[in-house]
Amino acid sequence: MSFQKSSGSSKMSVGGGGGYGTSNCSFIGNSGGAYGSRASYCGGLSAGAAGGCGGGVFSGFGVNAGFSVAGGFGHGGDVLLSGGEKETMQNLNDRLASYLNKVRSLEEANKDLECKIREWYEQHRNVHMQEKDYSKYYRCIDDLKKQIFDATMNNASIVLQIDNARLAADDFKLKYENELCLRQGVEADINGLRKVQAELNWSKCDLQSQLESLTEEIACLKKNHEEEMKCYKGATGQLNVEMKAAPGIDLTEILNAMRCEYEEMAEKNRREAEAQFIEASNALKQQISCGAEQVQSSRTEITDLKRTLQTLEIELQAALATKNSLENSLAETEGNYCVQLSQIQAKINSVEQQLCELRGDMERQSLEYEQLLDIKTRLEMEIEKYRRLLDGESSIKIPPPPTPDSSKSRKIKTIIEEMRDGVVVSQQVKETEEKY
Repeated sequence: MSFQKSSGSSKMSVGGGGGYGTSNCSFIGNSGGAYGSRASYCGGLSAGAAGGCGGGVFSGFGVNAGFSVAGGFGHGGDVLLSGGEKETMQNLNDRLASYLNKVRSLEEANKDLECKIREWYEQHRNVHMQEKDYSKYYRCIDDLKKQIFDATMNNASIVLQIDNARLAADDFKLKYENELCLRQGVEADINGLRKVQAELNWSKCDLQSQLESLTEEIACLKKNHEEEMKCYKGATGQLNVEMKAAPGIDLTEILNAMRCEYEEMAEKNRREAEAQFIEASNALKQQISCGAEQVQSSRTEITDLKRTLQTLEIELQAALATKNSLENSLAETEGNYCVQLSQIQAKINSVEQQLCELRGDMERQSLEYEQLLDIKTRLEMEIEKYRRLLDGESSIKIPPPPTPDSSKSRKIKTIIEEMRDGVVVSQQVKETEEKY
């Protein structure tokens, strides 16, 4: 008899030398342990039992016993039992029944140990879960997240205030530049008016010099006229000539006429010069006033346009800042959702893997269950044959041992996932089975 244990299971085998076939019986416990019995009659008889339990901190236990009795049975032939051999077979049957009872008791002990192991695991798992209570750390993490969020909001408000102050400073700078341009334009206009005033003063001086020259000329003509009159009077006083002739030319009237003519010419020239001066001054004043009004209207329009431009620039900067903040929020939200999606996808993959493992375990357990049913059926048939043998049947026919199925198969599961932007769009599962 041999006892073997591997990966939390135990086997019992009973064998003897001879030509009789063998049968197996094994049972799987809840904790992964296995126990069973094998009986064979091949020129001798041996029996045994073993039990095992695997899992937790227990390595396993087993009880075995065996006996053998030499006999003269042939392979598949008819046998006649004598009285002593019949008693021996009954004794062996009793011992086999006792060993089966021991196996049942070991099964019950195995179940008790499994319950104890399960209770021990539950207790330790609860203790382990109680020891690793991270609720206070979660509260601390939530407080820190809240502080980080508040600090981020304060930082954003400060940055917004700084941007507003920068925009206001730029606005005041533009206003200062506009006022400086206006001041420089007014100074340029004043300088231009001063030049015009200088030109008008020069024209006035020229006209005054012309008036003085004409006045001097009139005075000179009057003086010459008086001298000529004196000369004529002196000549007339010395000579007294009476002649009968035609009346002569009256020089006084001529001189008076010339004087009047020259005075009229001077007055006319003065009035013309004054009219020209007034006309030129009025035209120049009109041009200056029109130019000043146009310049003032243009400057007012430019100022309004600059103010409108500043307002639009401020609105543009605010819109750009809002756009940047929204883009950052969108990127952060997308990153968080991508992380969550990846975590969910990882959980889905792990659950699918566990599901595949469970399916494989179910198939394996189903196969083992079918094998156990087959073994149980064969064992019941052998027990029935033993019973017939013990009842005194002259011959038995023992079926040949079942040939183990040496074929093996392997299942390959292929999962094809199509992802777009971190999101699973479609999923395909292919299963292939290979036999070797």
